[in-house]
Amino acid sequence: MKNLKNYVLNKKGRFGDYGGRFVPETLVPTMDKLAEEFFKAIKDKNFLDELNILRRDFAGRPTSLLYLDKLTKNLGGAKIYLKNEGMLHTGAHKMNHCLGQGLLCKRMGKKRVIAETGAGQHGLATATMCAKLGLECVVYMGAKDVERQRPNVFWMERLGAKVVPVYEGGQVLRDAINAAMRDLMADPENTHYLLGTVCGCHPYPVMNTYFQKIVGEEVKKEFKKREGKLPNKLVACVGGGSNAMGLFHAFLDEKNVELIGVEAGGKGIKGTDHAARFQKGSVGVSEGMKSYFLQNHDGQMQNTHSISAGLDYSGVGPQLSYLKEIGRVQFTYATDDKVIKAWETLAKEEGIFPALESSHALAKTIELAPKMKKSESIVFNMSGRGDKDLFIVTKAVGDENFRKFLKSQI
Repeated sequence: MKNLKNYVLNKKGRFGDYGGRFVPETLVPTMDKLAEEFFKAIKDKNFLDELNILRRDFAGRPTSLLYLDKLTKNLGGAKIYLKNEGMLHTGAHKMNHCLGQGLLCKRMGKKRVIAETGAGQHGLATATMCAKLGLECVVYMGAKDVERQRPNVFWMERLGAKVVPVYEGGQVLRDAINAAMRDLMADPENTHYLLGTVCGCHPYPVMNTYFQKIVGEEVKKEFKKREGKLPNKLVACVGGGSNAMGLFHAFLDEKNVELIGVEAGGKGIKGTDHAARFQKGSVGVSEGMKSYFLQNHDGQMQNTHSISAGLDYSGVGPQLSYLKEIGRVQFTYATDDKVIKAWETLAKEEGIFPALESSHALAKTIELAPKMKKSESIVFNMSGRGDKDLFIVTKAVGDENFRKFLKSQI
């Protein structure tokens, strides 16, 4: 298809057979209004000017594109570049769509924002945005994620947000989404649901892709400036898909640029301890959209596993399902052990702690680069920095003394 960039931002929210709006009738007017205001706002110079000022002065855009010279030399293949979204205020790409939706919320006259979060980065960005723009904030978070992402819970609460642990289901991201949807249904007139990825019903996939596409636009501009050409491959981790769509969007119509999405392989995809939807999932309808899910024969969502809370999710954005179907994006996975190894490699060789989510993309980059020519290049999106993963990594690398120290401080 020609002009994929426009197609994945279409006003109907359908991408081939995927997407749509599968919500209770009570929410249809709410979603209609949200879509209407969004498409008006992105044509409004005042809205875009305010968004760009916040991106620059509050969030810290543009973020850097870093050439990893040591890692490139040691692997002996393609040039490796890192898009450092970890430099963004609050430490991840999530601030991109939070600022956009926050301004949209104010434009609609709503003063209460609810959100879901897995790794906590979306919740932290939402809470930060609400503090800046003067909005009430409630964040739903799976009880398991509350425990393994305790630092982000602390920061959200300090920013004035109410963090609500969700004890239903698997107590992870999808359960937080379900809880947030119930909250929205209870008060749709006064509440804006700030969904944190390119999943859910229309207009969320389109809206969050629009606010995230700045990532790939910056990569494209800066890479051309430095190398005089486009990169050969782009790699991004894939949970719901916001950082992947953000990186890929500007390159969708560049046929010579290979796009690679990396899912959570967890403990291996032969069993069920993973979140590899495109490897082991099937097409279904859930959480307002038609897409790929890890589900049983009755269409019930299965429990998932990933060392990274942000990829521990049973569904994936409908645009990515469409891009997989037409072959524009290739999908693979990285297991927990390779993710930790990649994390340690970047820390020791380049002095950077990536988020565990981003380390999935890094693991695949480390695998691909040595097989490429030295004249070629590969860019991976470091969607966030790794501060939030202190407790998880400490356990994974087996630092018993530091674990004892942490426990003594709590």
